[in-house]
Amino acid sequence: MLTVPIASREDVARVAARALIEVQAVHLRPDEPFTYTSGLKSPVYVDCRKLIGFPRLRSMLMQLGVGTMVREVGLERFDAVAGGETAGIPFAAWMADIMGLPMQYIRKAPKGFGRNAQIEGHFTEGQRTLLVEDLATDGGSKIRFLKALRDAGAEVSHCFVVFHHDIFPDSHERMAAHGLKIHALARWSDVLKVAADDKTFDPDLIAEVNAFLAAPLAWSGARGGIDRLEPAG
Repeated sequence: MLTVPIASREDVARVAARALIEVQAVHLRPDEPFTYTSGLKSPVYVDCRKLIGFPRLRSMLMQLGVGTMVREVGLERFDAVAGGETAGIPFAAWMADIMGLPMQYIRKAPKGFGRNAQIEGHFTEGQRTLLVEDLATDGGSKIRFLKALRDAGAEVSHCFVVFHHDIFPDSHERMAAHGLKIHALARWSDVLKVAADDKTFDPDLIAEVNAFLAAPLAWSGARGGIDRLEPAG
């Protein structure tokens, strides 16, 4: 019998944010900004992959992830779970196991040899697929994985991530324009609230993070990163 915790979004976000801080997955480095795949310069970096080394925490978070999908979408709305290469693969596998569903993973590009496959695992055309990734920033990679799944014949309307930066006002609209809704355990606002409550980080670092979150593209551009988002086709 499948049993998953169905908690409020606020409770889930607080637990997930504290877990990310606890395993030191939240990194603040305003003096030496991180560079994201998109070219964005950022004073903060969240490494959800750290969670794979903490079995008890990851098990709890994946249970909460399934509970989030039950609360926000429903359990019988999906026939399969697909993880994006590479960080999304373990999280997709754990969620598929809890949900009792088959799992696939999506390559960033076709292999280029053999079957030239981009989607690995048993695939059924028309399957209703939950796309799983570790985190989301502007949504560009989600849209590329979405296209690969749909080109193969899957129906995809929902994406789950452990962490959503949620720093670009139009990120939800960009994904919604492609018929994709994102679901997350925690966002930056949740992490900063827990950090403030627990006095985890130096106030000066928090102030710099808030400056970035208020205007991420301007902050990035002033430090040699991108200052606009490219369309995700």
